Amino acid sequence: MAFWQRISSSIDSVNAWLGKAASIFILLSCVISAGNAIMRYGFDLSDNWPLELQWYLFAAAVMLGASYTLKRNEHVRVDLIYARLSDRGRIWVDLFGLSFFLMPACILFTWLSWTSLFYPSLLSLEHSINSGGLLRYPIKFVVPMGFFMLCLQGLSEIIKRIALLQGNTLGAPALTAYEKPKQ
Repeated sequence: MAFWQRISSSIDSVNAWLGKAASIFILLSCVISAGNAIMRYGFDLSDNWPLELQWYLFAAAVMLGASYTLKRNEHVRVDLIYARLSDRGRIWVDLFGLSFFLMPACILFTWLSWTSLFYPSLLSLEHSINSGGLLRYPIKFVVPMGFFMLCLQGLSEIIKRIALLQGNTLGAPALTAYEKPKQ
């Protein structure tokens, strides 16, 4: 199990780095938005690339931040029975959901977004149709990459839950933490 825990730790490290990058992308997007507004309304200069870059940064933040959010156990859950379960019961529910819902969906979306979104765009070296627009294929790569990283983080979470079921309590409070909704 130590081998798998090292893999899990490595995946967690990469996704922690991507989470920090996603935060920076949000900040950059806000700075670009403000700069674009100053140029447009203050100096009557207008171009499309800052607006497109802002969209690209937001898209990258969402796609790359999803795996970091899963790592931090902060995805939204539907509270039907989860809150009433013991920690062990929550681990089993998480394990089931990760294995039978998240992983198949992420594998499918990674493949579909690669074959039907990114790769055709790369082959044609797709550009924005807007004047002064940016290349499209680099941002389209973020979609399969985001789903792939979410799939890897799902694997990491499965490894951690199996370790918990086997008695390894390292990280247990964070994995089984559940905040009840406010009434």
